[in-house]
Amino acid sequence: MKIYQIDSSARKEGSTSRALAKKLLDKIKKPGDEIIYRDLDDEMVFVSGLTESGMKIDKKDQTDHHKKMFELSDKLVKELKESDIIIISAPIYNYGPPATLKAWSDLAARIGETFRFKPNGRREGLLKNKKAYLVITSGGTKLNSPEDFLTPWLKFILNFFGINHVEIISADQMSLDYEKSIRDAEAQIDKIKA
Repeated sequence: MKIYQIDSSARKEGSTSRALAKKLLDKIKKPGDEIIYRDLDDEMVFVSGLTESGMKIDKKDQTDHHKKMFELSDKLVKELKESDIIIISAPIYNYGPPATLKAWSDLAARIGETFRFKPNGRREGLLKNKKAYLVITSGGTKLNSPEDFLTPWLKFILNFFGINHVEIISADQMSLDYEKSIRDAEAQIDKIKA
């Protein structure tokens, strides 16, 4: 099995989402599993300078930025396609996703690679038979409340890619009772059947 772990917190040291994702990885990985790791805070390019819809720019018209953007996009798509299990850790920032996670989704959304449009105009995700775990943390936002714009968006994006088996581990509202939030999240990890 290939497990793809993606961390998106802007904090390297002391990040609760990163620490919980590591606990989850340690719980589910088996001997012989291959781990693909990506820290979105280390390398991220934002989609910009497009000349038409979709991630398409003729090679002769590509700037250095475009080339870097497509190179990273190709890597992200390959990592997704090759993985069996995906772990995404994400803190809720100002009620939504970290900017790097949104940029990751923009670069991973490639027509003919991660999704396609059928002749009837309906879209179809192309990344079938994968499982995703979302490790979501927040200071004050309650998960799945009307103020949580990260969790439903991230589930939608994964479904858009064809990943429909999504499980959530949450340590939300940590500013209200940090110890309880962590205990709850660790209990959720403990219950996972590895």
